[in-house]
Amino acid sequence: MTQNATDPQTLAASQPAEESGSARARVSATRLLRTLLRNGKAVAGLSILLAFIILALLAPALFPGDPSRITSAGASAPSMEHWLGTTSKGQDVLGLTLWGARSSLFVGFAAGILSTIVGVLVGLSGAYFGRGLDEVLSLVTNVFLLVPGLPLLVILAAFMPPGLGTVIVVLMITGWAGSARVMRSQAMSIRGKDYVAAALVSGERPLRIMVREMLPNMASVVMTTLLGCIIGSIGAQAGLEFLGLGDVNTISWGTNLFWATSDGSLMLGQWWIFVPSGLAIALVAFALALCNYAVDEITNPRLRRPKHATKSTAATTVVRKEEK
Repeated sequence: MTQNATDPQTLAASQPAEESGSARARVSATRLLRTLLRNGKAVAGLSILLAFIILALLAPALFPGDPSRITSAGASAPSMEHWLGTTSKGQDVLGLTLWGARSSLFVGFAAGILSTIVGVLVGLSGAYFGRGLDEVLSLVTNVFLLVPGLPLLVILAAFMPPGLGTVIVVLMITGWAGSARVMRSQAMSIRGKDYVAAALVSGERPLRIMVREMLPNMASVVMTTLLGCIIGSIGAQAGLEFLGLGDVNTISWGTNLFWATSDGSLMLGQWWIFVPSGLAIALVAFALALCNYAVDEITNPRLRRPKHATKSTAATTVVRKEEK
């Protein structure tokens, strides 16, 4: 008589193998981080990002007091006294850039993390429970994806009270849908795996299955999505504040660009006023993009460079020459 696949004895016999596969999945996040630290692109990106974070943390010590205070004559070019010059009002550009890094990085990371968390929750819930809940969540996600991002950002920012908290909420509302679509697609492919089915039959709670069995297998996708959300949040915040829709009293890279444009620095050729903040945004985005590409390179076999391919090809060539 053929033994049923859902028989308790069969499930008990297959459970160790399933648990070992799940255990390997749970270790994948740690293994991914270790591999990233040995990747040249990831090390370069993390080094640039760490340098900006350290400078942002040291800003109160390097430039104590109000960074927007007038310290010298207006529109002074870079000198030994002011390394990056001064604005048209006489404010030190280096101080504004370092203090601006604090709010820009905080908002970018906070909005990116929150957008990723919402995307993971929506994507995992829809893929796991399916049916009506999946249809509702997919409908809401599609609506947010179809709505143009910039007009929605402008409308929300215009009607909500100014402040960093408002900017974070606005960026989260407009940024979670893309990550939710990616997470749902990845979770749907994992939902049918054997170890998930074994956990279901063994009576595990849905939350435990999603967190302990499904989420570890999505570590690389979660990380790339997180990095993309952070890049988008930093750029979106700078864009909002450049348009004057942020809190102009808050010092950030976006408000620095806003005041530089308002004072006519671009028209007057005073490059030292707007270049530092714009270059800082570009460097942070470049650093995060390097980390993102490194994760793709590690997790996607088609992007990996075969290290031993050159050696094996050279050895084969030598053997063929010796045979001749």
